[in-house]
Amino acid sequence: METKTTSHLKLPFFFDASKLLFDYSLVMNQNWVPHFNTSGYKGEWKAIPLYAPKGNASNIYAFQQSNEAILETPLMSNCNYFKEVISSFECPILSARLLRLNVGAEIKPHRDYKLGYEDGNFRIHIPIITNNNIQFILNDEKITMLPGECWYTNVNYVHSVSNHGKKDRIHLVIDAERNEWSDNLFFSLAPKESFQPIQEKIESSETIRLIIDELKRKNEPASEQLIFELEQKLSKNIIE
Repeated sequence: METKTTSHLKLPFFFDASKLLFDYSLVMNQNWVPHFNTSGYKGEWKAIPLYAPKGNASNIYAFQQSNEAILETPLMSNCNYFKEVISSFECPILSARLLRLNVGAEIKPHRDYKLGYEDGNFRIHIPIITNNNIQFILNDEKITMLPGECWYTNVNYVHSVSNHGKKDRIHLVIDAERNEWSDNLFFSLAPKESFQPIQEKIESSETIRLIIDELKRKNEPASEQLIFELEQKLSKNIIE
């Protein structure tokens, strides 16, 4: 029997919702940076970086193209519980951000590139504030995340989020690097063979073009090789 690929997991952690909310209150009035992918959402979708290259409080990118050290931003100085939560992941932290999806806002259906566990990294969502009218759809499945819960999401799959409620949605989102500790955790919850790349046939030419356009828009030198590889893949898709 073919093993189903794992698209998400509820991890066996439960964090104190009131402590998360308290730390959030310490930074909620700081400068929220609009998400860079402006064509990918409607309404307000903003971020506050908590861990970033050189502790840069304006850098909201999840994955960096440089070798600069990932450090706490100044906003973390009084956020003791955020520190405790993030340090509970015994693996290298690539980024940590607060993401706010305002009332009435919508993140359009999209796929990210190489952001699944099988790619050597993983994304964690820890809700701080949410409501019953959040629609988080991942791989055609609605996922309900409650405050204090901890979820892995493989965002290589098509996903979207809409906030039809009366409260802004606030998540602590952590991106981390896969290691032995995380392998032991993930493979205790799902078979190792279920963490496999999505089949290439699912990756349509339209999706590849969208990824190329986004990489070109960022205009980062380190993306040039990836753009070249994707253009080669696109050419192959068209020929086939």
